[in-house]
Formats: sequence, C-alpha cells, structure tokens
Amino acid sequence: MIEPDLRDRILAEPETILEDRDLMNALVAANERAMGANIVDLRGIAMQRLETRLDRLEDTHRGVIAAAYENLAGTNQVHRAILQLLDPLDFQEFLRVLTGDVAATLRVDCVRLVLESVQDAEDPALRRLGDVLYVAEPGFVANYVAAGRNVPLRPVTLRQVMPESDALYGDRAGYIRSEALLRLDFGKGRLPGMLVFGAEDPHQFKQTHGTDLLAFFAGVFERTMRRWLS
Repeated sequence: MIEPDLRDRILAEPETILEDRDLMNALVAANERAMGANIVDLRGIAMQRLETRLDRLEDTHRGVIAAAYENLAGTNQVHRAILQLLDPLDFQEFLRVLTGDVAATLRVDCVRLVLESVQDAEDPALRRLGDVLYVAEPGFVANYVAAGRNVPLRPVTLRQVMPESDALYGDRAGYIRSEALLRLDFGKGRLPGMLVFGAEDPHQFKQTHGTDLLAFFAGVFERTMRRWLS
C-alpha cells in the first residue's frame, strides 16, 4: 500500500505527476505490464511518438536560439571593426589599425590588402606601407578568386587556402588554412582590389557560411579606400 502521507500529497497536487515525464513513462509501462502481452495500449504508443516529436522540436528550438546568438555576436563584431576602421586620420595609421585592432576584433590571423596597379611593387613609397599591402599586376584579383576556373566571381568568397597563396601570405603561408576574399570596387577608372582575411583554423571560413556581414564590411571598406585614393 502507498504511504498515506505520499498519497495525500499526490491527491493535493496531481499536476506534479503529469509534468514529470519519467514518472509518467513508468506509470504507462506498469499499466502495459498489468494488461498482459496480448493487449496493445495505443495510448502508450501515441505518447512515445509525441515525446519523440517534442524532443525534435526542443532540439530545433535550441539550434535556432544558438544560431540567433551567433549571428548577433557576428554583427556586433563587424560593427566594432567598422568603427575602428573609421578612426584613423592618415593612410599609414589606417593600415596599422587594419592589421591590428580590426584583425583582433574579427579574430583573423592575417590581413592583406591587394591593389592591382601598373606601378612597380618595389617602389619605396609602397614598401613603407608594410607587408599588409600587396601590389599585384592587373587581373590578379579575378585570377586568384577564380583559382584558374571559369566561374562567376562573387563579392565574397570563403574557402580553404589554395597552394598558390604562398606569394600572397609570405612567411605566414604555412599557417593559414582558410581565407575570406572580399572583392573591392574603387570606382570608375580605377583597377579593382581585394581584402583578404586569413585564418589558421581551416573551418573558420567555409563555403557554407553566410557572407552578408562580410559583404557589408567590404562595402564600408571600399568606400573608405576611395577617400584615401582620391
């Protein structure tokens, strides 16, 4: 017999049993055993299926919430990086902030600014700007993004690093495993450019990731660069 005190508590608050999934499963199982092997309780089967659907819904709910938080964190990162990008008052400081504060905020291990130009890359004025600036011959950006394939060029390309990237990354090439390529349009009459983010994590930039935030960052960056180029 059930203890009188426990019985009184159950009768006083029966909803506590209904809200306890493990307890309800035990009661349903006990009821099925009491009915015998020749009787199938459809209510128990229905309850199991409903529990399975509930578990799937809870997993989906948790996944949606996690994705929302991740997207919000990414948006805040990009916004902070853009504010840092707008602070410098001269071009050399702009490049320093790009490789320092902005790279740290976006959590990337290497930044390269590629400018197509007919000017000699060994020009002393260009060398003073540091390793962040990579001066390439016209057509380099399209060839690098396409990787030798005849494919349409997207504004932002995420991928694992190709073997041809040694020249671009220099002594960091052996560590970079994934990259984000942001094509830049500097306006009519100017050759295109590209902003490259390199990461040691091979999964940081994958083709399945969204590119909206990086596309927005690229839009702000190329407008800022137009000011310096003019």
